[in-house]
Amino acid sequence: MPLPSNGTTWPPPHMAAVYREMARDAMWYEGNPHRLARAADRREHTPRRADQDTRRSRSRWGRQSADYPRKRERRLHVPLPGDIATVASDLLFADMPAITATTTDTTGHLADAIDTTGMHSLLLGAAEQASAMSGIFLRLIWDREIVPDRPIPTTVQPDNAIPEYAFGILRGVTFWRELAGGDTQTVYRHLERHEPGRIEHALYEGTPDNLGRAVPLTEHTETAALVASLDADGVSVETGIPMLTAVYVPNMTPNRQHRASPYGRSDYAAPIHDQFEALDDVWTSWLRDIRLARARLVVPDAYLTNLGPGQGAAWDDDREVYSGLNVPPTDTGAGLTLAQFKIRVDEHQRTAEAITRKAVESAGYSAQSFGLEGGGEAITATEVDSRDGRSTTTTKKKAGHWKAKLADFLYAYQLLAVAQFGARIEPERPTVEFRLDATESEQSKATTLELYARAGAISTMTKVKYRSPDLDDREVDDEVARILAETGAGAPDPGDTYPM
Repeated sequence: MPLPSNGTTWPPPHMAAVYREMARDAMWYEGNPHRLARAADRREHTPRRADQDTRRSRSRWGRQSADYPRKRERRLHVPLPGDIATVASDLLFADMPAITATTTDTTGHLADAIDTTGMHSLLLGAAEQASAMSGIFLRLIWDREIVPDRPIPTTVQPDNAIPEYAFGILRGVTFWRELAGGDTQTVYRHLERHEPGRIEHALYEGTPDNLGRAVPLTEHTETAALVASLDADGVSVETGIPMLTAVYVPNMTPNRQHRASPYGRSDYAAPIHDQFEALDDVWTSWLRDIRLARARLVVPDAYLTNLGPGQGAAWDDDREVYSGLNVPPTDTGAGLTLAQFKIRVDEHQRTAEAITRKAVESAGYSAQSFGLEGGGEAITATEVDSRDGRSTTTTKKKAGHWKAKLADFLYAYQLLAVAQFGARIEPERPTVEFRLDATESEQSKATTLELYARAGAISTMTKVKYRSPDLDDREVDDEVARILAETGAGAPDPGDTYPM
């Protein structure tokens, strides 16, 4: 599939629905109260058909007071969507996966690439964005003026990509971005199409909803520098490798809105957007209770200070005193009256915790991962592992997607390093092993090893590997030898020394 022709509707019609869902997830992930309020205003003022869900009209985001139309209700946003994405990333990439190859040189090259490219940080950010946005693209580029000796791994958001699939396999992808320099009616877009062995670039001048016409790359400062790296045709560059220089990693599958598509689904796609709104409602109500419960005084008119003819009267106490009684101050019971309401702390707290617990469980995680279980009482390591079971299962499912795609990405990295930078390695698809047991407590590990040892179902070497998965084979052998020597388990049988 070539680059789009002039006058193409933008975004492409087949991507419009997917982009809308991503935009909604991105809005909650971003957590900008002003953007949430604007979205609520649009929903409340958009005419709805009879078959549409009317519950959205009850959203409190952007709600205006009936008595004071110019005064918006004070809203408090709880960043639970961002917290879910962060926890998802931490559970997956808190420790960098073990990347190994069959040859020492290739393993060393990959280890150096991971360190010099900041791969761990890149993957942490990619997993967090994938949690919110349904997936993420990993892309390889190179620029010898910036990094002269290796490819550069980057990420691209899925709402800036148009993938092409055949039988569920990514065969090509077009990345796009809007460039600065346009106006309300003119939009410049840079399109970058990746296909096996080739990358094409194009610059389009169009409108907010139309791609417009292709113009030379030199017409915009952000794309002019690309011309020097292009082939004679002026639009493409040969990568020198037979595979794509980009991979798509889905967050979770299947996509419930587009069941036959290869797109992943967001952690918010249970969906739990209504629960996010409900949580904000609870915290806003709680804050309103606190605001209304501030002590206020009701005083007689005579207690107020006259500000002069036509200026009225006031009690100078930061507007916390109001005139509610027009009686002489000497009348019985007509003095200062304190007005202070009760704050419903327990009701709001229990409701907020219940909504939060339901939201994170719908996203596929345990309440324990968000600190919602256990009131500070001591619990055993087994109880901790049991409460984290749902988070562990979800993380293992995600690791399955990342394991395969990250191996493909690192293989493409090696091929590109050889083809473009002359790296002296034998490229191979590496083995990626996630260390999802790294969060297991030492007490839990010891209990597990003890049970296996009693059953006679584990060797000393396996014990050492289970206890310390970071050790290489030589270090494991050395540790096993020391253990056997200290315990005497490795001593020769006397019968071997003094045969009968």
